[in-house]
Amino acid sequence: MRERRVEVLTALLGTPAERASWWRAPGRVNLIGDHTDYCDGYVLPMAIDRDCLVAAAPGPPGGAVRVTAVSADCEGAVDVRADGRGDSAAVEPPWGRFVAGTLAALAALGARVPATRLAVASTVPVGSGLSSSSALAVALMLALADRSGFVLDRRALARAALDAEVRATGVPGGLMDQLAALFGRAGHALLIDCRSLAIRPVALPRTLAVVVVHSGLPRTLAGSAYAERRAACEAAAARLGIVALRDATPDQVRDDPRARHVVSENARVLEFAAALRAGDVNALGPLLLASHRSLRDDFEVSTPELDLLVEVLVDAGALGARLTGAGFGGCVVALVQRNHADDLVAKAVTRYRAASGLEPMAFTARAVGAAGRVDLAGLS
Repeated sequence: MRERRVEVLTALLGTPAERASWWRAPGRVNLIGDHTDYCDGYVLPMAIDRDCLVAAAPGPPGGAVRVTAVSADCEGAVDVRADGRGDSAAVEPPWGRFVAGTLAALAALGARVPATRLAVASTVPVGSGLSSSSALAVALMLALADRSGFVLDRRALARAALDAEVRATGVPGGLMDQLAALFGRAGHALLIDCRSLAIRPVALPRTLAVVVVHSGLPRTLAGSAYAERRAACEAAAARLGIVALRDATPDQVRDDPRARHVVSENARVLEFAAALRAGDVNALGPLLLASHRSLRDDFEVSTPELDLLVEVLVDAGALGARLTGAGFGGCVVALVQRNHADDLVAKAVTRYRAASGLEPMAFTARAVGAAGRVDLAGLS
C-alpha cells in the first residue's frame, strides 16, 4: 500500500517524493451524537484509519493550483485560481470545488497561496457518512496553508476547513468532522462540546471492536433534507427564546420531535462517555439503539436499509448499533466483542445482502491520531 501510493502520487507530481510535502487527514465515525453539533451540543466521534492523503509541490508559473486526484471515487485533474476568486460551487469536476473552496477560505483570511501542484488520494468511501469531504477539506487546508506560510491553530484550521466545505457544497454543516480529524487520538473517541469546542479524549475498551458497515445506499447531503432539519432546529430554538437547542430541557421539547431528538441525544452522548470512562460496557449497546430509534422516529433521517442493518447486526450479536453521520443512507456503526467480530459481521452482511439486494461493505475501524504532516516512512 505504501509503495503504491508513493509511486502514484510522485508520478503525478512529476517531483521526487522527498521534495514534496505530504499531508493526511483521517475520516471519522461518530459513535453517538448526530445532528447535535450545529445545535451547540455534544458529539463523540473518533478519527479512523481511512484517510485522505495530499502531496504538494511548487507549481508551474501562472498563479494556478493544479490538482490531480487518483482515488476510485475521485479522479481526474483540475486547475483553480490560486487567489481564490470565482464561484467555488461552479468548478468541475465536483471534487475540484473543495480545492476552490479551500483557496477562497484562505484568501478570506488574508493568505496568499503560490502556484502549486497537488496530488490527492483517499481511502475514505464517498457518500458513506464517514466524512470523506471533510477529510479532503482538512488535508487540502493543511497543504495549502503550509504552501502560503499561513499559520492557524487547530481550531482555526477546523473553522477554515468548514468554510471551504460550505463554499464547495452549499451545505451548512457543523464542526464535528473537522475537529475529529484535527484532534484525533489513537485508541480514543473524542467527547466534543460543540459550543466551547472543548475536546476530551475518552479511551475505548480494548475488548470491543468498532464495526462500520456501509449500507450500499450512498447519501448526498446537498440533495438531502439536511438543511431542512437544521433549519427546524434553529426555528425551535428561536421559538423557545434560547441560543440553541443545547439549552432546552426535555419538558420544553416534549411535543417537538426534531428538538426532542437533539435534547435526548445530547443526554445520551454524555451517558455514553461516562459509561466508557467507568468501564460499563453493558450500558453502551442500549444507548446506541436508543440513538438510532430517535434518529429514525423523531428526526426521520434513517432509511429502511439502515434500519435493516441495525436489526441484523444486533440479531447477530452486536451490543448495539445505530446509523452514523447525517443519515439518508451511508453507514451503520456497531460495537461488538472483538473476538467475535469477524464471524458476527459475516453473518450480518450475508443476511442483509439477501434481504436488501444491496452490496454492503464492512470493516473494523481503528481509532487513529490527528491530521497533519507525514513523512514517507509514515505513509500506509
